[in-house]
Amino acid sequence: MKAIIGRTILLTLMFSSIVAVFFYLFIDVSIADYQRLLLDTEAADMPLLAWLFTTIFVISLGIASWISLNSRMKENIIIGKLQDLYAKQEFTGSNKMKKQTNRSIKQLYEVLEAQRNSLRKITDERVETQDQIIQERIIEERQRLARELHDSVSQQLFAASMLLSALAEQAEEGPLRKPLLQVERMVQQAQLEMRALLLHLRPAALHNQTLAEGLEELLSELQEKVTFDITHRLEDIVLSKGAEDHLFRIAQETLSNTLRHAKATEVEILLIERDGLAILRVQDNGVGFKQDAGKGGSYGLQNVKERAIEIGGSCKIVSVPSQGTIVEVKLPILKGELADDSSAVGR
Repeated sequence: MKAIIGRTILLTLMFSSIVAVFFYLFIDVSIADYQRLLLDTEAADMPLLAWLFTTIFVISLGIASWISLNSRMKENIIIGKLQDLYAKQEFTGSNKMKKQTNRSIKQLYEVLEAQRNSLRKITDERVETQDQIIQERIIEERQRLARELHDSVSQQLFAASMLLSALAEQAEEGPLRKPLLQVERMVQQAQLEMRALLLHLRPAALHNQTLAEGLEELLSELQEKVTFDITHRLEDIVLSKGAEDHLFRIAQETLSNTLRHAKATEVEILLIERDGLAILRVQDNGVGFKQDAGKGGSYGLQNVKERAIEIGGSCKIVSVPSQGTIVEVKLPILKGELADDSSAVGR
């Protein structure tokens, strides 16, 4: 409203000045006659001066209202388009606006879209960097804990086991022999739990190794710490990085469960390729379990099944009490999936 009043007053003064100059220049009368003409001449039952001023005011009001209305309409269209840019993230031209205005809004949209994409990219990179930093710190902490547990608790358990074994031999058939043997078995079980924990703490990353190389290194280290025999057959199979990491972790999980629960004397690990399938099999001759008794969870095999499903594979678990357990994971090999991955070929 203030804009309409301001425009009306401005137009009224401008048109009044034009009329006054017109009368003064083009009507050949004196100033006195000019004043009498404006004051004494009547038009529509009012002096000519009042009629001219009223007419000019009404015309100015109409023009000012039209200008304000047209400006408001264009402003609303622009606001609507900007809201569309914000809500729908798209731009469509309007026939109600000039081409120049449409072009300006389109340029604004392109700038906003470029900034939006840039911000999204920066956010994604920042999140990826933070995740990478977190994973690196987790791996470092796991390695530190593994070293400390191995150098302190694991060594102390080994020393306690040796001492208890010596005491049990010295006790011969005395009353202390039986409780000493029981304590020795408890310490030995604690050693197995500790070895299983150290195996879990080992980072799952292969560090630019193939799956076969990573498993070879894992089994070599494990053989030095356990009493059962480990045999293996490992073939080099080209898989995606995610599939290799999951299969490596599955092998860790299964070996850890065997170490803690199976009481096995022999363990066999196979990694082979047959009929377009990558097959990972871990078999032991331990105590096994009844699969229909709901004890599979004590072996932690649910995690193995979930990991196999995540990489598009299948997991088969066969266990017979007193005969052992077989865990077999089969994963389809997508031919050519890593043909362009030069890093995988060079590992």
